[in-house]
Amino acid sequence: MKEKNRNSYKSTERELVSLAVYNVGYELCDADYQWGPGIRDHYLIHYVISGKGSYRVNGNTYELSAGDAFLVYPNTEIIYRADFAEPWEYAWVGFTGSDAAMILQATDFTRQTPCIFRVADGDEIKRQILHIYDARGNRFENAVEMAGRLYTTLALFIRSSHREELPNTANSYVQKSVEFISANYSYPITVEDIAAYVGLSRSHLFRSFETVLQQSPKEYLTDFRMKQACYLLEHSNLSITAIANSVGFDNSLYFSKTFHRKKGMSPKEYRTSFKK
Repeated sequence: MKEKNRNSYKSTERELVSLAVYNVGYELCDADYQWGPGIRDHYLIHYVISGKGSYRVNGNTYELSAGDAFLVYPNTEIIYRADFAEPWEYAWVGFTGSDAAMILQATDFTRQTPCIFRVADGDEIKRQILHIYDARGNRFENAVEMAGRLYTTLALFIRSSHREELPNTANSYVQKSVEFISANYSYPITVEDIAAYVGLSRSHLFRSFETVLQQSPKEYLTDFRMKQACYLLEHSNLSITAIANSVGFDNSLYFSKTFHRKKGMSPKEYRTSFKK
């Protein structure tokens, strides 16, 4: 691949929990350039500026051209390839965060149909992705500005969506749950506490989370706490016990076991590796 055709930025840190840009850029691909098969650990939207290409996921192949967009879901095997005769140029933005899945639920992207053809406001979406690229940098203010512009980009997809927004959907239950978790994760809250706050049974809450986020409320709560713990390990000198207490664990040994299960290393090892 010719480096002059590729302009990209990858964030070294993902500090914002709600929505954070992981990478962003634009590229005029070489003929027949292919990425994959492989998986990403974050969401990734490509908007096709010109040319043609194909996107293969879940056994289906989608042929795309200028004005189309496709979404890569985390931990899903994919292949995308530029056309040989008319290789595509695209802009992309990768992102993570607790708001990501719920925002995407309001767009026309789904796991069954991960492409949008002839995107409304396509020129504006391209412009906003390039604005995210212009805001790149590793300072906290850059992360905030990139996240703000990402919200604007996703709002354009929502504005042109054909989905009807209904009250008391699984999405709204999960949104309310996430808000509760964000405000109370440092306390020893349980799934029962979350269900009571939302006004659902535990089983109904479980089904809502599985529908929207493809994980259970307990898994989401644990992952949220681990993200906060990672931030404290990276950016503070608090003891492991103090960090455990700060993210809702009243037992530091259980916290360390949970952290090791999620991250493949102890909190102390994580801190040491990060500070090297």
